Amino acid sequence: MSEKVLMKGNEAFAEAAIRGGCRLYFGYPITPQNEIPEYMSRKLHTVGGAFVQAESELAAINMAYGAATTGKHVFISSSSPGIALMQEGLSFLASAQIPLVILNVSRGGPGVGGIQPGQADYRQATKGGGNGDYHIPVMAPATVQEAVDIIYNAVPIADEYRNPVMILADGMLGQMMEPVILPELKEALTIEEIRRAKPWALTGHGDKRERNVVKSLLLKPDELEEHNINNEKKYQRMREELVRYEADKLEGAEVVFVAFGTMSRIVDEAIEELNQAGIRAGMIRPISLWPFPNEAFDKIDKSTKVVISAELSLGQMMEDVKVAVEGRYPVELIYRTGGMVPTPSEIVEKTKKILEVV
Repeated sequence: MSEKVLMKGNEAFAEAAIRGGCRLYFGYPITPQNEIPEYMSRKLHTVGGAFVQAESELAAINMAYGAATTGKHVFISSSSPGIALMQEGLSFLASAQIPLVILNVSRGGPGVGGIQPGQADYRQATKGGGNGDYHIPVMAPATVQEAVDIIYNAVPIADEYRNPVMILADGMLGQMMEPVILPELKEALTIEEIRRAKPWALTGHGDKRERNVVKSLLLKPDELEEHNINNEKKYQRMREELVRYEADKLEGAEVVFVAFGTMSRIVDEAIEELNQAGIRAGMIRPISLWPFPNEAFDKIDKSTKVVISAELSLGQMMEDVKVAVEGRYPVELIYRTGGMVPTPSEIVEKTKKILEVV
């Protein structure tokens, strides 16, 4: 087994993408993920890759779109306002069925907001900020190690479904340092390997095959409808195959928390405090935010009094929690927003107040 190394989150994210086979990165600096483009600018050329600093996030996503049509593995990252600017490009990529791995190290909003961590990009990520009928799988790591593993494995997932894949992290995860075990380095695909595995890619036809055309423009309504219906079949397969979650201490729990990312780590400490106070508590931690793990909620004990969505937003995930609960339990919200982060004790006190009235 590889030796553990201590790394800053953002740098570990970048290294994971490189080791996963990504050799092309297009970025624009924005806090709190600036270490990623900085790391890529130093490291990519040493493995035969290329780093390009674009003049804006709009330019970066469209450069990535163009590069990914060649079948090469492309990684791109930004933070909340930058990801917002990339939504049109993500819609194009999903429609044109182009693989791409994109990381959002999110911060507080709306607008430019602040530079402290937040989870208020949940709705943008899971519902799609671009136009049209499309979906992007969204994974939410809770530790630097989990982020490394998810980014590394996102590369084959993007290829498998010919679709962008998003990792939704946050400023805390990007800036903290934790020990990680790095996966083995995958070699970049050769042109011949791309031609065999990705016949749709723009690799030059050399009179050996018909010319490929990669586009999202379909002017005939019946063709566009058929295209969308075919894509929906793929999205349904994602719903069946990409659900990821953890469910812990649900049996006999009076209260079940739902939390993702670093918020789940704070909730985990709050659960220990509640258990010590004689209040049995458990947690569902969605790892896939889309597709959302509705099936996890079938495991909640019938004795549970309340389900609490714990978020660094004004309840954006709570909408999906209510759908998954299907009216079986009351659903309440504990939140901080704007870059504020609760303490475990704060969550404990708010939980006790909620239990007094449910």
